[in-house]
Amino acid sequence: MPMSADESTGKSNVAVIGLGSMGFGMASSLLRCGHAVVGYDPSGTAAAKLAAIGARIAKSPGDAAANASVVLCVVVNSAQTDAVLFGGSGVCPVMVPGSVFISSATMAPSEAKRLSSRLAERDILYLDAPISGGAAKAASGALTIMASGSPDAFEHARHVLDAIAAKVYRLGGEPGIGASVKMINQHLAGIHIAAACEAMVLASKLGLDLFTVYEVITASAGNSWMFENRVPHILDGDYTPRSSVEIFVKDLGILEDIARAERYPAPLAAAALQMYLATSGAGMGREDDASVARTYAALSGASLPSAKPAT
Repeated sequence: MPMSADESTGKSNVAVIGLGSMGFGMASSLLRCGHAVVGYDPSGTAAAKLAAIGARIAKSPGDAAANASVVLCVVVNSAQTDAVLFGGSGVCPVMVPGSVFISSATMAPSEAKRLSSRLAERDILYLDAPISGGAAKAASGALTIMASGSPDAFEHARHVLDAIAAKVYRLGGEPGIGASVKMINQHLAGIHIAAACEAMVLASKLGLDLFTVYEVITASAGNSWMFENRVPHILDGDYTPRSSVEIFVKDLGILEDIARAERYPAPLAAAALQMYLATSGAGMGREDDASVARTYAALSGASLPSAKPAT
């Protein structure tokens, strides 16, 4: 059984693999809570930023995990998670029995079950733990985590989860349940963003002041968290990616695959997916998901606010 950095105080040796906006924030929260963090990311810029606040930076995922009791994997999808685990310089060969792998990528439930089964062959614990809340909540340690896994996995990950999340939902004992709940969240989130973009571009076509519309809707029944969070990007003309269009191309694609397998109609998700695909096809796949508004504007001839000049 691997030992934490200091079991008497609940501090752990944690490897964080993937230092994008979410992973970097989660690693920062772990450092702030006194955990010993080793980070890995292909981006030298992200790694340097994490090193500047006290983490050690590894040369590979396996190097990061060599002395870790917990490996926190914050990558995009199941393929990247598989590569982190089993690819060249992956973490699986160096993780010891009883250590825990926390998987935060959004993926199909079947993939979470597959990865868990492979790790179980080596007596490595797997926590299916997708996340929600955005970069700001990752940085403040206030994420929502939708987790499933064995009681042992939860226990060994407990102090890490406490450092990165405001709410941890224990959804069951089997990997795949967390992934399923995350897909329901992404179903709603993807539709809500597309609907917000559609509504705001229609407001522009009607000649309405978009800033006033935003103020009214956020105080009215039509509001949603996604409307309130994404519409300011449209108003500022700022499509710097906080969450990219490609995320919802991926996630709603997974959702449609699941729905088709279940013989379940999901027409609203399918319509939203088409708008993300169109936006990606227009060259905006790596830009903010509020860029769907620009696709609606291009289709309709509507005007949207331009980015403010830098001061």
